[in-house]
Amino acid sequence: MATPDITVRGAGIFGLSVAWACQSRGAHVQVIDPGGPGAGASGGIVGALAPHVPERWNPKKAFQLESLLTAEGFWAEVKVVSGLSPGYARTGRLQPLKDAAALDLARQRASSAAEIWGPHATWSVIEADPDAAWGPRTETGHLVHDTLTARIHPRRACESLAAAIAARGGEVLRDGEEAGTVIHATGTAGLKTLSESLGKPLGDGVKGQALLLRHAAPEGAPQIFADGLHIVPHADGTVAIGSTTERDFTHETPEIGATDALLDRAVAVLPILHGAAILSRWAGLRPRAITRAPLLGPWPGRPGQFIANGGFKIGFGMAPGVAEVMADLVLDGRDRIPEGFRIDDALARASR
Repeated sequence: MATPDITVRGAGIFGLSVAWACQSRGAHVQVIDPGGPGAGASGGIVGALAPHVPERWNPKKAFQLESLLTAEGFWAEVKVVSGLSPGYARTGRLQPLKDAAALDLARQRASSAAEIWGPHATWSVIEADPDAAWGPRTETGHLVHDTLTARIHPRRACESLAAAIAARGGEVLRDGEEAGTVIHATGTAGLKTLSESLGKPLGDGVKGQALLLRHAAPEGAPQIFADGLHIVPHADGTVAIGSTTERDFTHETPEIGATDALLDRAVAVLPILHGAAILSRWAGLRPRAITRAPLLGPWPGRPGQFIANGGFKIGFGMAPGVAEVMADLVLDGRDRIPEGFRIDDALARASR
């Protein structure tokens, strides 16, 4: 086997996506992760690829929009090469509107979306169908419907990426020696190591919990987002519900707690889920950079080493864009990292 040009530490969504992009440009890659693909936060069960609201536009939102729009082609190629479905589908999303103020704001955002999203997707206010089987409760009788939101099956997406890399001659290993340029995509542990190396608190882990239910939603059913809760129907006859955001927890490896409260909240929004069996529960730490944006770029003081971390809740949606930006930087020396995503941005925030 030829010596790798690129070593990626971490087989989560950022690490695997960056390795895939580098390999697609001709680099020989290896990915090393003791836990295997999707062992950390990327092995969750929700898989909501949801956009930021179309207002107060900034580089982070623009980057996410571009990434979400390229996701369909990205995952289609991965599926063809690997032979494994990542569970991707752009099925849209419904959001209940609870009062007149929310209804007015949603209509304003519809105008913003028409300008910002252009012909690529829509954000519209619609009347709820009281007879719809997959219909959330809404106090105003209205819902937001956006056509940009997509779903993915996180664990299967990581497995599909790993298989695609292997099919094209790369390696996904549990142990191995670093060779060539090294890209660190090691999640919460990596943020801790980077913080210690640079002497600044650049990020940490935020605990999340989620549930997977046995329930076959109608084919192509949209996601539901209500009061911070994602309800995501997958194509395999399951529905994911999540997730919590917990900054305070007592164990370094998160324990699953009272996740039944998630189901109660989901049933209040979508009564058809009443009585659905719980298939699995998930708890994990999601890497959150101090900037709340992905943390990308060279590792200061370590020539030939780079960082791709901090996906937090938007890692899967950002991954196609992050992969291309990092491949540009590492292989071509071309810096397209968006404002707010740089390690210097995180250092500046930590120094305030």
